[in-house]
Amino acid sequence: MRAKREYRNREGTEVAVLDALVDRADDGMTVFELRAAVEVDIDELEEALSTLKEDDLIVVDPGNETVIKPDERVVPEQPTDENDEQSILDWVRERLPF
Repeated sequence: MRAKREYRNREGTEVAVLDALVDRADDGMTVFELRAAVEVDIDELEEALSTLKEDDLIVVDPGNETVIKPDERVVPEQPTDENDEQSILDWVRERLPF
């Protein structure tokens, strides 16, 4: 599943992190699981997580093992997947103020 469209106009690693977290929204993911899912180096992942946390798009649940979850507003109500293509009209609507 993919994050909502309005959160997809971010840096590539941030979008990949959000998508991975949305896939596991109920359980969340550890930093190690995220690193494996997103396949970036730890510094790039740390920067993306920091930015997403500042923007309140992720929630960090400290506990026995720190788990990161997407903020509920990032998770789409209806499942999406990699095959959901964005139309050119949708792309233009997102980028041009009306």
